[in-house]
Amino acid sequence: MKEIRDQKGRNGKVLRLVMMGVLIGLGVVISPILRIEGMCPMAHLINITGAVLLGPMEAFTAATLIGIIRMATMGIPPLALTGAVFGALLSGIMYRYSGGRIWAAVLGEIIGTGIIGAIVSYPVMTLLYGRTGLTWFFYVPLFISGTLIGGACAFLLLKALARNGALADIQRRLGSRVYKE
Repeated sequence: MKEIRDQKGRNGKVLRLVMMGVLIGLGVVISPILRIEGMCPMAHLINITGAVLLGPMEAFTAATLIGIIRMATMGIPPLALTGAVFGALLSGIMYRYSGGRIWAAVLGEIIGTGIIGAIVSYPVMTLLYGRTGLTWFFYVPLFISGTLIGGACAFLLLKALARNGALADIQRRLGSRVYKE
């Protein structure tokens, strides 16, 4: 019996890594859709989905890797990181502490990226990237707009999955926490 549990545990870890890899690949491929500097709605869709399916640390890791790949292959400025990692982490934390409320995951992304990430982007873009004429709140309207679009897409997707029971099934198979919404 122990052998079966150990095998299932290993399979669960592999499945979690595969899911993270799929989210990272999707994040890189679909991020150019609707993208303008400071606004990448599809990244927020991936962040929230990753936070709900895998948890805060995995969503943070996926957002970091997506940002690094986008910066390296697409010439995206450091906004690819500042505009993703805070929201992914806070989305997962708020989802978990709300007892599995999808709206809390979306709100975490909006606060984490739309406000925290936008404000952190100012010194990064000014000091490290040489952008001038910016203010601390320069990126806030764009980041919030992007998170609202991506958050709405994620909310609709995850609610549809929750309605037919697929969300809980996916979470169970991944070994993630399953909540009743």
